[in-house]
Amino acid sequence: MHHANHFYGHAHVLARYAGLGDGHPPRINGYVQHGWNIGDGLAPGHPYAERTPSLLWSEQTRRRAWSVGRRNVAVIGAPFAYLLAMRPDDPPAEQREGTIWYPFHGWEGQHVHGDHKKLIALIRETEPGPVTVCLYWHEYGMRTVRRLYENAGFRVICHGYRGHWWKNTDPYFLDKQLIELRRHRRVASNRLTSAIFYGIAAGCEPAVYGDPMVLANEDPTFGGTARIRRQWPELHGPAVDLPTAAAIARDELGLDHRCTPAELRELLGWANLQEEPVDD
Repeated sequence: MHHANHFYGHAHVLARYAGLGDGHPPRINGYVQHGWNIGDGLAPGHPYAERTPSLLWSEQTRRRAWSVGRRNVAVIGAPFAYLLAMRPDDPPAEQREGTIWYPFHGWEGQHVHGDHKKLIALIRETEPGPVTVCLYWHEYGMRTVRRLYENAGFRVICHGYRGHWWKNTDPYFLDKQLIELRRHRRVASNRLTSAIFYGIAAGCEPAVYGDPMVLANEDPTFGGTARIRRQWPELHGPAVDLPTAAAIARDELGLDHRCTPAELRELLGWANLQEEPVDD
């Protein structure tokens, strides 16, 4: 299995939905898109073995993949769509309060450069209620960055470690994220990212504002932040029309393309595996 299929526990979520239990997920026959992007579903520079299936979130991504020469592609929806199907009311609906804010983050190979102090000041000016700042594990581990948000009086959390090269993946990363999103009225970030779409699908009011910051050696192949702001202007700003955002998120997450467990097992190469019995 390509190691990116394990990111954020995606393979684990898909295995649970397919009826294969909570253990180590079987090898997936193909590349599962591991985050929302504006290209062909794979990260720029991502090594690709010819004729290996690309398992993508949305029809829009499939068309872009086709336009750059990918032919063995299938739309299955985002793994988060499968989590929503498994946990439609879990945790139960409660009084939502405040905003969960996701500052744009780096990763092992690229760091983000930006002014967190200015971003904190803007968040304070904009958000009407208590703020939870969710840092990616990379920034959460940077004491100086984490302390800036803690000293600003924000609740600071991390959903867990996404995993890398098949190691230390938190199989319940998305579960933790869903629980937090359902506790908040708003979801916000300084870039349009997967977390914003997840928040919309989980019932949050979205917002995208503030300095998008700079990712070191960011690949401009598909147009970058400038294209994102041009193509999805409706999702940018401190207040966004929720019905419009919900329709866009439905398309981008491929919520209408979610497979049945049997279909998913067939597409992922798991058709001959035995389902685990369900406890009554």
